[in-house]
Amino acid sequence: MPVGALRAALPLAGLIHRRLNMLSWALTFLVVALIAAVLGFGVVAGTAAWIAKALFVVFLVLFLVSLIAGRRAPL
Repeated sequence: MPVGALRAALPLAGLIHRRLNMLSWALTFLVVALIAAVLGFGVVAGTAAWIAKALFVVFLVLFLVSLIAGRRAPL
């Protein structure tokens, strides 16, 4: 891989890492919500489920925007 192509790919790799990090947070809150629901903590389960849902929606919106925008050529 040429050095120029590697430099062009680095911002894309950082963007993918941030999006996957957001998805992992959504999944973490989902697991917390499920455990809290099993243990009978209704308020904690509801709050964690709401946060997980909100983060997942943000992740989907960012993913769709990146699909529509596509990859731009380096300057």
